Amino acid sequence: MSNKFNFKYTAPTEEERKEIDSIRRKYSPVEQSETKLERLRKLDMIVKNTAIIWSLCLGVIGCLIFGFGLTMILEWGIFGWGIALMVIGSVPMAIAYPVYKMVLKKYKETYGEEILRLSEELLNQGENIN
Repeated sequence: MSNKFNFKYTAPTEEERKEIDSIRRKYSPVEQSETKLERLRKLDMIVKNTAIIWSLCLGVIGCLIFGFGLTMILEWGIFGWGIALMVIGSVPMAIAYPVYKMVLKKYKETYGEEILRLSEELLNQGENIN
């Protein structure tokens, strides 16, 4: 019996390295290297988009209910239920904008301090460079 040790090494090809790297990035923890400007943009989008989503959902739901009530009246001749559904559907449509303002105000209060801090840091950072 031979006491020799045989070892064969093959380096991955460039394509294999790219594939390995892409798989590795999927499972690695999220990088904390987010810049202040990226964080500021993300917070601003959270504040604006959340309010828009809430108001749009209310408006669309109200519009669908209102439209179904209108269909009941115009197509099927069911006046009582149609009018009731139109009134019910007009309520979410009417409160969509006040809900938008309320959610926007709430999220501005929640994230406003951090947004102001980040923007102040970014503005002061630009002054220190010059």
